[in-house]
Amino acid sequence: MSENNTDIQPGISQKPLVIYEDNHLIAVNKKCSDLVQGDSTGDQTLQEALKIWVREKYNKPGNVFLGVIHRLDRPVSGAVLFAKTGKALARMNNLFKTGNVKKTYWAITGVKPPENKGSLVHFLKKDREKNKSFITGRTTKGAKEAKLNYSVIYKFRNYYLLEVDLLTGRHHQIRCQLSAIGSPIVGDLKYGYPRSLENGGIALHSRDISFKHPVSGQETIIRADPSGHILWDIYLKKLRAGNQ
Repeated sequence: MSENNTDIQPGISQKPLVIYEDNHLIAVNKKCSDLVQGDSTGDQTLQEALKIWVREKYNKPGNVFLGVIHRLDRPVSGAVLFAKTGKALARMNNLFKTGNVKKTYWAITGVKPPENKGSLVHFLKKDREKNKSFITGRTTKGAKEAKLNYSVIYKFRNYYLLEVDLLTGRHHQIRCQLSAIGSPIVGDLKYGYPRSLENGGIALHSRDISFKHPVSGQETIIRADPSGHILWDIYLKKLRAGNQ
């Protein structure tokens, strides 16, 4: 693709960073502020930008099929998976629906959670007008059970890197649940962190997506490295040094 491609419009921070591709699936390391699918802003989406990328890479005429399998909130970064075929889209949707996709996130908090490792179970209700989820009671109309496991994997000064295994996929789930235990995500003003980040994002990153490939059946792990903030750079460097 030409470095001067003018098809990439405002709303996408750069050309899509493709981290995995086969005949059926393609994955991108989403930057914070990138929009996966269209909203009221009218900004170009990652889906649209990736269609351009695929069309130019393979010299495809006309429209390119690219199905959105799942989404990340706009201020969240990390691995996002798309389907290149209708068969892959249907099968991946079923894997997500039946809980056969493991989603692991990294989150940075400015307050240590009560325990180094734990499981969180809450009932959440989405307020559509405020675009925010709230902890509520089990019997509240519209409440949905939210489950996750977390562990603190590194500390740097007064910041804590958490690895989060998402067991359900509720609206703003990780953001809301970590805030509920007194550990809001760095930069997340909506859920109680006092300061925003310079890039407008929050320190929440989709690290790994693990599943059996919908066509080959092969165990597949999509991994995305975080970037865009000095804390991510520090954590990656320290963790890699520890694994050597």
